Amino acid sequence: MLVHFFEHGRWGSPVERAIEGQNLTAEDQLFILMQAALYLTATQSLASTEAKICYERAESLCHSLNRPLLLFSTLISQWRYSFVTEKLTATLQIAKRIYSLAQKQNDPAPILGACSALAANHCYLGDDFETARQYALRGVEIWRSGRVQTLIEEMMASPVVCLIYEALSEWYLGEIASSQASIAEAISLAKGLNDMSSLALALYFGGILARFERNPAEVERLASELIELSTRYNFAFWLPGANVLRGWARSAFGNTAEGISWIEHGVKDYRATGSIAGLPMWLALKAEALYVAGRSWEALEATREAEALAERFEVGWWYAELRRLRGVFLAATGADEPQIEASFCEAIRIAREQKAISVEKRAEASYAEYRRQKASAFGGHELRLPLC
Repeated sequence: MLVHFFEHGRWGSPVERAIEGQNLTAEDQLFILMQAALYLTATQSLASTEAKICYERAESLCHSLNRPLLLFSTLISQWRYSFVTEKLTATLQIAKRIYSLAQKQNDPAPILGACSALAANHCYLGDDFETARQYALRGVEIWRSGRVQTLIEEMMASPVVCLIYEALSEWYLGEIASSQASIAEAISLAKGLNDMSSLALALYFGGILARFERNPAEVERLASELIELSTRYNFAFWLPGANVLRGWARSAFGNTAEGISWIEHGVKDYRATGSIAGLPMWLALKAEALYVAGRSWEALEATREAEALAERFEVGWWYAELRRLRGVFLAATGADEPQIEASFCEAIRIAREQKAISVEKRAEASYAEYRRQKASAFGGHELRLPLC
């Protein structure tokens, strides 16, 4: 129905007359653009170029109509597009601009939204998990204070996003119990708000955190719920990740052929959305499944592709883990000892620099197991290290 309000179906070019022949005011056009952008983002992806066009056109109208809160919403949405398609340092500059704009408004809702953007950006960059947590905590505090009367209209509810990145930063900082409580609260809040897009995001990260804890049963449960939700509401962006998570869980349970099939299907569909930010993670999960299936060389290739993408787009939260996995797979392929040692040592160094305690412990454990097997009389040229 929305397409009828645009010239020849061109998103970003609303017609001047409605179907009944009445003139559309600038306010009408702004409303239509915002609704179209939300719909396109939900049903295509966070990297929808058509949604981006709508938001850019809406931004212009927001300036001319002096609508600062809607302007804030358009900027958040443009930040989100940049977040999944561009280098994260460039995206961080947009988030800082949003925060600066929010501080000028006499309304806590924009501050809450800006905190969610900054928390997400710092988490994905992996540059400062403590700063990410502080922004997330500030956003949650604003929400719990009751001062936010109406949330900014956007794709995902800001308090849910803040809770999610509070959980993610807490996991990296080694506070596992707090992380689990935060993600559970995020899922509960999304359900309480009856916000299906926010619920999809919370389930998505719930599955990722369960994978961090090597809990395939929980990953399977959350992935199944996300697949059902995404299918029911036609959430094209969340479905590929849910399929990868399900495939990882099936592989961890020993059903490697089925698991790899789910993962490859999910990775292919995720690429088709035009998004980049999640690819290093999904390729890492593919690599793990290939390793479990005894296909270590292919696992190594998937990891190398993941590392290249992570470096190119600055997806820093996976830097250390990808080095650790590279070390595991190099050991399985009988690579030279200096290569293997360098991979584990690099993983430990990066994790320490990021103060990512959970990842550091995991990298140290993998390195210690490698050295134990290497020194063992039972250790051959090709070593089989556990993934966790």
